[in-house]
Amino acid sequence: MNRLLRTAILGSLALSITACGGKSRPEADLAASKVTTIGVNSYLWRATLDTLSFMPLLQTDSNGGVIVTDWYVNPNTPTERMKVTVTVLDQDLRADALRVAALREINRSGAWVAAPVQAATVQKLEDIILTRARDLRRAAIAN
Repeated sequence: MNRLLRTAILGSLALSITACGGKSRPEADLAASKVTTIGVNSYLWRATLDTLSFMPLLQTDSNGGVIVTDWYVNPNTPTERMKVTVTVLDQDLRADALRVAALREINRSGAWVAAPVQAATVQKLEDIILTRARDLRRAAIAN
């Protein structure tokens, strides 16, 4: 009985070792894995970076889909500054896969004071990003 058990174990080990030694191993498709290395829609991500390129970036997280800008002062209005946070929520190119939040401050007597942001400003940023993302997708499909 003991000898039969030992033979069965050695036989199964030999079979498992020979199964690993085959020459025809599947090769990984490295090109495909390099194309989608971020956790969100790449068109929305790229469009957001392009749209906010004039603002200094404070934080970017491509896996989480978050882009946070630092305070930006427009040279034409030096008493006002803006900070924008854009979150890409999905891997699909959809309008509801994008969330934009903006903060605005006004300089009063040397101190920055919070001020309301017009809803149209946030909506306009979303529209610009979505339009740019669609353009990037069209260009990728055409090539």
